[in-house]
Amino acid sequence: SKTQVDVYVEVPYIGIQFLKSPQGFTANYSVTVSVFDQSKANLITEKMWNETVNSKTFENTLSKFNYYISLKSLMLDPGMYFMRIEVVDKDSEKNYVREELVEIRDLTAPVSVSDILLVKEKIRVGGEDRIIPNISKNVAAQKEGLNFLYEIYADTPKTVNTAYVILDKDRKEIFKQNSSVNLRQGKNEQLQNLQNTELEMGIYHLAIIINDENGKEISNRTKRFFSRWAGLPSSVRDLDKAIDQMIYIAKSGELKNIKKAENQQEKSKRFMEFWQAKDPTPNTEQNEVFEEYYRRIAFANEKFKNYQEGWRTDMGMVFITLGAPNNIERHPFEFDSKPYEVWDYYDINQRFIFVDQTGFGDYRLLNPVYGNWWKYRQ
Repeated sequence: SKTQVDVYVEVPYIGIQFLKSPQGFTANYSVTVSVFDQSKANLITEKMWNETVNSKTFENTLSKFNYYISLKSLMLDPGMYFMRIEVVDKDSEKNYVREELVEIRDLTAPVSVSDILLVKEKIRVGGEDRIIPNISKNVAAQKEGLNFLYEIYADTPKTVNTAYVILDKDRKEIFKQNSSVNLRQGKNEQLQNLQNTELEMGIYHLAIIINDENGKEISNRTKRFFSRWAGLPSSVRDLDKAIDQMIYIAKSGELKNIKKAENQQEKSKRFMEFWQAKDPTPNTEQNEVFEEYYRRIAFANEKFKNYQEGWRTDMGMVFITLGAPNNIERHPFEFDSKPYEVWDYYDINQRFIFVDQTGFGDYRLLNPVYGNWWKYRQ
């Protein structure tokens, strides 16, 4: 009556501290997986373990493409749970937390389907095939197609028809493949590869639909994933939105040139060429200006959002353009005025005053955008 829940924890090397050791360089961290009920009031179960990661060279510890994956399994009753995962670096004492509301499904129906696990690659270790999961859900680097793993559970042997469908961000079908599967009683592992998917940068959904021999739907599962090129900040997953967000750094003519591209492939090419031209260190894998700009976009979306996205607000505009102010004066409860904030940028001798005219956190720029402060765009 319980469902097995596999918890994968992927920790990038750049997120933990390596120290010199007999093995080269070594990092140590702990992982705690805590499962609460939906209200977060009661702890259902908890697992804690330690991990040790060794690297032969210091250069490997600095690469953002290196990571270590842990796997622990839990047995839970079907239902809704609040899951909290914490990673603590034992040397630096930095901690990272991921929290999520998770639905654990009942898999006791005559035909049931597990969640979908995206697969990065399959390797041979000690005479056994081992699956390397794609925890990041980014499939851009998988030139051989979309790989994924799932399981079908059957109470008796039978034949079912499966449909694999890829939907774009607007839930429009862009790929479909049908097949027939002969099921044995119990667990039926399905490792699939979808060829010729041709995915541009963006957010997608993979749907698995199971039908009986008469075409009646028995079960289905959906997995959200995305395609993002190497070197792009993790927050950039939608090309058209990323182009719109360039309004504070690109000239109108540059934006028009990118947007009027004949297709997504050409649009992607022009987008990348714009940022490559601004790369201060073109001989390295990092583009510091690119990453910093979209880091500010992500920060603005998190901190300044009201009835519209944070990057579209007046505070977002100033922060993205000029970065963090040298000093902030907050006046949320003034007796004789609306709530307001004052941002000072000492380096350029500029002050910006934002007033919440409505009382709902919609801070508008009070003083006009004067002078040539736009020349300080970074």
